[in-house]
Amino acid sequence: MRIAYLVNQYPKVSHSFIRREILALEREGLEVTRISIRGWDADLVDEADVAERARTRYVLQTGALAICMAAASAALTRPGAFARTLLLAFHMARRAERSLPYHLIYLAEACLILHWLRQSGVAHVHAHFGTNSAEVAMLVHSLGGPPFSFTVHGPEEFDKAPLLGLAEKVRHAAFVVAISSFGRSQLFRLVESMHWSKIQVVRCGLDQADFEAESDYRETRNLVCVGRLCEQKGQLMLIQAARLLAEADVDFELILVGDGEQRRDIAALITEFSLDDRVRITGWASSTEVRSHLRNARALVLPSFAEGLPVVIMEAMALRRPIISTFVAGIPELVRDQEHGWLVPAGDVTALAAAMRSCLDSTPAKLQSMGQAAFERVNIQHHVATSARELKRLFLDSD
Repeated sequence: MRIAYLVNQYPKVSHSFIRREILALEREGLEVTRISIRGWDADLVDEADVAERARTRYVLQTGALAICMAAASAALTRPGAFARTLLLAFHMARRAERSLPYHLIYLAEACLILHWLRQSGVAHVHAHFGTNSAEVAMLVHSLGGPPFSFTVHGPEEFDKAPLLGLAEKVRHAAFVVAISSFGRSQLFRLVESMHWSKIQVVRCGLDQADFEAESDYRETRNLVCVGRLCEQKGQLMLIQAARLLAEADVDFELILVGDGEQRRDIAALITEFSLDDRVRITGWASSTEVRSHLRNARALVLPSFAEGLPVVIMEAMALRRPIISTFVAGIPELVRDQEHGWLVPAGDVTALAAAMRSCLDSTPAKLQSMGQAAFERVNIQHHVATSARELKRLFLDSD
């Protein structure tokens, strides 16, 4: 069976889980065509992403003329389907975050993609994220293309569900994947119960290579936070917690791996609190570099205000590192408080600082015990081979 993966931007530094999923599906015997709307000129730091870019076909790279010609051809050769899909595009634009011209562009992109899919014999289209890529996949199907599905990660999709027309996408899809039970429950809220059975939980997976046979604890006072520097990840509150530890004369180093729109604000707060000798920001890092930071850390700390289920938590657990995080979204489905680390109420800086101090005060034996329990937990719940088999079954059932 040949399927197509449709993503708004692929590959991408923060989307290594999509690459792992595609490669695992190919190991399961599926043929996967990679299609991305944009991203052929993106800066990449991982060699695996560079290799994936060479395998990916980019819609906008073809140019406006080719896209317009594909739309004109679809209108002339399939006028009924084109008119029906045009009405659907108008419907999606009614309450959308973006105005009608964007949705007409999505329709034109869908016409081009449909041409590609028919050339390569694709039997199913799967989109990642319930944003514009899912709408394009839906429009491809409406034009007469293959059935489609999409994976919803959150939290942005849930925050903007009406503006994204997420419920309408669920209604048209053959099936929808949520990455956690929490995510599935949020989708249940959006659509009629008759559609609930098509919403399936398939957890993001890690490769076997991500699970190290041994990962000894080192005597380190490092805590590492990995993720986009943005409001929802809670790094500003993390710096406030670091200030509390510093004022209590606790020995630690905090490393923030990532970049984003709040980097300047976070850096300013570090300086304001005189934490420059304790806290540093590395910027974006490759997968290898992220693993190195995790191996050299006492624990991963991720004080998120909103999440889906962060892949970096899975990666840290696979490296036998305890987790300091929050009771948010799908995180408690994987991390158990006091067993695999520490979970605190989101937004509680005092509780976060206390959890960080508890980790720093813990004996190596306790940290190793937590790390081993974390390793066993994630190996059961988040192995990419298991996820790929579940996805393969869904694809075959939809054919």
